[in-house]
Amino acid sequence: MQFCVSLQTDHVDLGDEFASGPGVAAVARAAEDAGFDAVFVTEHPFPEDEWMASGGHHALDPFVTLAVAAAATTRLRVLTNLCVVPYHNPYVLAKTALTVDVLSGGRLILGCGAGYLEPEFAAVGASFADRNDRFDDAITAMKAAWTQDGVAVAASGARHTMRPRPAQRPHPPIWIGGNSRRALRRAVELGDGWMPFPNPASHAARRKTSELVTVEQLAARLDEAHELEAVHGRSLGDVMFSPVGADAYGTPGWDGGAFRQVVDEFATIGVTMLAVHIPARSRAEYCDLLAGFGAEILT
Repeated sequence: MQFCVSLQTDHVDLGDEFASGPGVAAVARAAEDAGFDAVFVTEHPFPEDEWMASGGHHALDPFVTLAVAAAATTRLRVLTNLCVVPYHNPYVLAKTALTVDVLSGGRLILGCGAGYLEPEFAAVGASFADRNDRFDDAITAMKAAWTQDGVAVAASGARHTMRPRPAQRPHPPIWIGGNSRRALRRAVELGDGWMPFPNPASHAARRKTSELVTVEQLAARLDEAHELEAVHGRSLGDVMFSPVGADAYGTPGWDGGAFRQVVDEFATIGVTMLAVHIPARSRAEYCDLLAGFGAEILT
């Protein structure tokens, strides 16, 4: 099992504790030293106030942030969790992603999602209703830009070539986020991994994706994935999830033995990476907790 953890840069309320160059670098180094496999950030360029008031969060630009994290480390993988692809022009996004991949020495995992916050789509000038179709088209366009010369682009009426090639060949792994049947199909057909996320029934309508909380629910969805694998002749690849409740390291009552049992349960059904939640109100506390988790679980 691999483990990843947040860089905590959504805590802009704490000033430069996390949302700063020194903060990103320090947390990334602490995660690497502790034995984590990857760090991640989210993407919310201009969230609406109503969503923020009901539990939303701010975020630094994911690619700039992950470039800083990569520069401060040598082994740690850097993950967008997740990049809202329909916010972006696919060719500009392809160049941004390959830049981080090249500068990090091939350590980028491009976690992608369709997005669900309609007001934020409007704020950045992106259409919402057709986001899923544009998402699928964008993945195909990015793969072509990363791997082919003389790519025909209908909008320009010309052929285009992107250089340099990504450090990872043929391209950085694309992990697809979302719990819906379409997201799962996209992961099998177009992606290299799947990133479902914990989503209680009370949040399903708001987030516009399916309920998913328990190991049993995830196992049932992975059975669907195996059916799709047979149809499309492709393997799902990596699967990342966050175990609800058991992942909150450092909280009262956290049980390392129970956590290891949960890890085994997820590994048995095919999960390859777990996202660990570690609450902290300062950089020093967070780095200490990362080290503690590493000593207890990762070594």
